[in-house]
Amino acid sequence: MINENIPATRRFTLRKAEKLRHKNLVNSLFNSGKSIYEFPIRLVWKALSPEELRDSFRAAVPEQTGKMQMLITIPKKKRKRAVDRVLLRRRIREAYRLNRTHLADVIEKRDDLGVVSMAFIFLGEENTPYATLEKKMINLLERLEKKLAKEEMVNADK
Repeated sequence: MINENIPATRRFTLRKAEKLRHKNLVNSLFNSGKSIYEFPIRLVWKALSPEELRDSFRAAVPEQTGKMQMLITIPKKKRKRAVDRVLLRRRIREAYRLNRTHLADVIEKRDDLGVVSMAFIFLGEENTPYATLEKKMINLLERLEKKLAKEEMVNADK
């Protein structure tokens, strides 16, 4: 289900800058992030202002730090076989890659956001079909977009 409203010239690649890989950002995300749940995926997210992002690093913010960063985790406790974990990780990544564009546009327009960190955690007990994961991913991204819009209104009122 590719969104028809997106121009055909847009690239859907998932670049290195969009992958959450800095330990201090990951720790911050899991220590004080907010959560949205849509079985079998849980989204933990945290929006950092440019000042908070700068304070997260000793020297300077690394150049390859995008405004939207994500990671995917499939607990070994839920899916014992590595083959299953890799399969689910690929399905979740693909659903995110194809459906992130509207959220990315909203985040790019906001100057008060330094980075939005996201972690997608798979909670299911069995392999889930791609179509189901894509529906859940779309719901999660839409809900996150609404929460970010709500936060923007609160910040504008201050």
